[in-house]
Amino acid sequence: MDADLLIIGAGPGGYETALLAAERGKKVILVNGGQLGGTCLNAGCIPTKCMVKDAAVVSMCREHGEFGVSDVRFEVDFNRVIARRAAVVGQLREGIAGLLKKAGVTVVEGKAVFRNANTVAVGEEEFSARDIIIATGSESKSLPVPGADAEWVLDSTGILNLEYIPAHLVIVGGGVIGLEFASVFRAFGSEVTVIEFMKNIAPTFDSDISKRLKQALSKRGVKIITGAAVKRLEQNDEYQLVTTYELKGKEESVVSTDVMMAVGRRPNVDGLGLEAAGVDYSSRGIPIDDNMRTNVEHIYAIGDVNARLMLAHVASFQGQRALNVIDGKSDSIRFDVVPAALFTDPECAMVGLTDEQCKEKGIPVKTGKSFFRANGKALAGGESDGLCKLLFDAETEELLGAHIMGAEAALLAQQCCDFITARRTLTDIKETIFGHPTLSEVILAAAHSVG
Repeated sequence: MDADLLIIGAGPGGYETALLAAERGKKVILVNGGQLGGTCLNAGCIPTKCMVKDAAVVSMCREHGEFGVSDVRFEVDFNRVIARRAAVVGQLREGIAGLLKKAGVTVVEGKAVFRNANTVAVGEEEFSARDIIIATGSESKSLPVPGADAEWVLDSTGILNLEYIPAHLVIVGGGVIGLEFASVFRAFGSEVTVIEFMKNIAPTFDSDISKRLKQALSKRGVKIITGAAVKRLEQNDEYQLVTTYELKGKEESVVSTDVMMAVGRRPNVDGLGLEAAGVDYSSRGIPIDDNMRTNVEHIYAIGDVNARLMLAHVASFQGQRALNVIDGKSDSIRFDVVPAALFTDPECAMVGLTDEQCKEKGIPVKTGKSFFRANGKALAGGESDGLCKLLFDAETEELLGAHIMGAEAALLAQQCCDFITARRTLTDIKETIFGHPTLSEVILAAAHSVG
């Protein structure tokens, strides 16, 4: 079968690009090697956010006294948590299938293997296209330490398959994935220990946010060990799991019922037959230019597989860029301005440059800070724990970065993303009318705090 465009991978980048291409009148083949929606829908963004909501409800019930409610008795029914999560994922997956069918996209189930630069095989069938987009995503990484490959070591998919709440969960890795599960299972009642190699948890976030998040999670009962290198994982004679790590030159260990490995993700490049297509790649992913083009002119790579920035929304916009290049269209998508969120309790989000990045680039900055405890809406909602930090270019006063911890941080960071994309300045923000009382006023307050 021939097509105008063949897309390998049906995650957000793949299926959304397929729909856009079909809307533009192209004949599209979408090869789905797993479940429609990819990791994000089936074992990532969506199921974890279902659990984040469940955890928030549990926390609210536990803290009911603050809101004038007394005598609340409840228990966590984990089976219902699992059922609700499955229902949400199933509904969204069915929705994607319906959209693809309506758009006339041909969905082929199976794993694609390149035969040459224009043709892939899926099982016994071959499919060819003038242009090809690779959107095969990523998979969980592990540490090269003894015991890391044991069947009882969970990854982000394995922990979603649990049918019980762990008594004591050790999470190796204090990044986005590890911290979200730490926050969720602590709310459900698990004892949780996070072991992170770097000096700060959430190392990609601004250090002020990382430090405050560590304090907040610690107050909620999550034990966090930073600057620790895991050396081995093993099971003792009592079937308990032992995680041994080195901290300040000394070996220590923690005993738990469950262990999760959350040390990042690696691009899915193996088994695609990229050599047959002449596409350069390595274990670090497929190199691309700013138009998502590989070294083979008509083959593109989007999303996690190119490892530029492993976020679902980035994959979608990279697909749009690739399609625009194919169609000879220009766009103004700014891949240097990407919001990112961490759905812990409290929530964290960021967009633009961090303090550390500005220093590395030699950009002098003006900094503004405000605190949620001074925001009326935050206090009224019992959500006073939080910080908003804004970075402005010291010379042009253009907003360069926003770093937020607190209620609705993801939405607030998106508002700052709009400001940065539009190249708004400190004065512009000060002269923007913010509604009252709203959480967004922490942005205005941070701007007014700049000296």
